[in-house]
Amino acid sequence: MIEGLTLTKIISLAVVDAVNPCAIAVLALMLIAIITYNPRDRKNVLLAGFAFVLSVFVMYFFYGLIIIKFLQIVQALTSVRLLLYKILGGIAVVIGILDIKDFFFYKPGGFATEMPLSLRPKVKKIISGITSPRGAFGVGLFVTLFLLPCTIGPYIIAGGILSIFEILSAIPWLLIYNIIFISPMVAITIIVYCGVSRVEDVSSWKEKNIRKLHLVAGIIMFLLGLGMLMGWI
Repeated sequence: MIEGLTLTKIISLAVVDAVNPCAIAVLALMLIAIITYNPRDRKNVLLAGFAFVLSVFVMYFFYGLIIIKFLQIVQALTSVRLLLYKILGGIAVVIGILDIKDFFFYKPGGFATEMPLSLRPKVKKIISGITSPRGAFGVGLFVTLFLLPCTIGPYIIAGGILSIFEILSAIPWLLIYNIIFISPMVAITIIVYCGVSRVEDVSSWKEKNIRKLHLVAGIIMFLLGLGMLMGWI
């Protein structure tokens, strides 16, 4: 029963993170840079896309371990496991409301829901220099720091949920979370490589549907947070 509920919560939070416009936008920028550098080398696009996604996976997995360990230390020092769970539920509700707000009153760079506008030129400048899969992997390791402001909310909540487990026991859950998190990026890379769609079309689709993406993420986060606060899950 506990594992079933944990799986439901982890999948829900991972889905919210996966549809975050931040990660899609950064991947699109990276693919555009690669295609612009060598438009005829489709294999390079595929390898660079996968290298970038792999670097994001590695770094986010590492961040997850840090979050879990930190929250375990906090709980051990203060004995506030139940209170922490309620706080995390409250955070989920707030993030959910902010995402739903972005559906009705969208503004780029929304607090806790998108990458701040001040960081975007820096990220674009860094990504524009990518010319190879090796470069994509290296830049991906660094760019994850810029992604954190818009993706860390669900991840902290997931870390709080997983902090009840020992680190080794939490690893499979982190793997599930991060596989779901990177799945849209993997799909976009394959779609662009196969020529089903251009990266510009993917970016345009993201812009056209950004409000809906926020709405879906917001509803999931709000319901999950409410369930945690009310003791339903």
